[in-house]
Amino acid sequence: MPAPAPTSEVDLFDDQVLADPYPAYAALRAAGPAVRLERHGVWAVPGYAEVRTVLQDPHTYPSGGGVALTELVNAEVLAGTVLAADGDAHRRLRRVLSAQLAPRTIRRLARAVGARADRLVAEHTQGGDFDAAALARQMVAETVLSLMGLPETSWPTITGGAAATFDVFGPANARYGRALPTARAMVDFLLTTVTRAQVTEGSWMHAIFRAVDAGQLQEAEAVPLASAYTAASMDTTILGLTETLYQLARHATQWDRLRRTPSLAEAAFHEALRLEAPVQGFGRMVARTTALGDVRIEAGEQVWLLYGSTGRDRRTWGPRADRYDIARTGAHQHLAFGAGPHLCAGIPLALLQAGAVLRALAARCPQLATAGKPTRTVNNVLRGWTRVPLRAELSWYLPPTATAPGKKAPR
Repeated sequence: MPAPAPTSEVDLFDDQVLADPYPAYAALRAAGPAVRLERHGVWAVPGYAEVRTVLQDPHTYPSGGGVALTELVNAEVLAGTVLAADGDAHRRLRRVLSAQLAPRTIRRLARAVGARADRLVAEHTQGGDFDAAALARQMVAETVLSLMGLPETSWPTITGGAAATFDVFGPANARYGRALPTARAMVDFLLTTVTRAQVTEGSWMHAIFRAVDAGQLQEAEAVPLASAYTAASMDTTILGLTETLYQLARHATQWDRLRRTPSLAEAAFHEALRLEAPVQGFGRMVARTTALGDVRIEAGEQVWLLYGSTGRDRRTWGPRADRYDIARTGAHQHLAFGAGPHLCAGIPLALLQAGAVLRALAARCPQLATAGKPTRTVNNVLRGWTRVPLRAELSWYLPPTATAPGKKAPR
């Protein structure tokens, strides 16, 4: 007789668990390859290998109807988005922006993105103390929303409402209830704001409308496609870059290593994503009865993929999985960007922005340190910081006892 499937009473969306989910994740990994969450009626998948297996098998684990934990959000908020599409529909939607997001195209943006990073780093650090989250937010918002071709008057609404969209991917708890009106309002706002007359020629949004005219998309698919790319390109990069700056400020040896070897900038970003995945979990449906390890999961059930747990799985990352190390071998193989057909299309842009900011900061600031207690973002799905006060010692500053370059110290 088979052993009973592992179960857990943990509420992964409780405030205390969200503040530090890693003990709960470790317990789930120890319990089995899939653990039934009794409070939510879904199977938590906490291990790296198992989550990767699910992501690479969209026939058994499709996205449609299963990304969020409520039927309402899957049917209303996610309907028509690339995130919730499968098969030919997913390929058709993704193809529209593939040219704009291709590595070759993104590399052409390097000079402009680098100049923006230099300017913003100089502006934010000129007084020494700065907020890493504010720097990351401004960098990513200016880059992504200008590429989307949306009018600047729409930027505050979009940046202010994006987190609510991720909140409603979770269970129908109090946080979900507060976020749902905001998420719906942002969709309505985009429907009325993102018009052909409003978007910039040559932008991502312009490409989407061209695809509509060419018969590649339906008119009703244009804004859902744009909103999914906007949210995916912004919040995750903002949180990931903020986390990278926070980790580097906390680990002086890692900051020194980056300053000595600026080519490690992208590796520093990847390692922060592995350690603290901006998206902690997404769902999938189970299309046919299957098994993860020795756990049988029936067709029609839902799995909740714990990206945040996979980055701390010692079976993959070894005994130092909880350490931040920008020289870690294979850190880029984390699952914070997903895997399989739904691997994040915006990876080249995220890496370009993060690398530009880190290199600009490393060139300007010999020392980086924390300067106060950070403020945690509390969200059903997102993990990161709303505010991270840091202190930068600027390269042009020499303390009174220091010796200017090229001069010998007095004896």
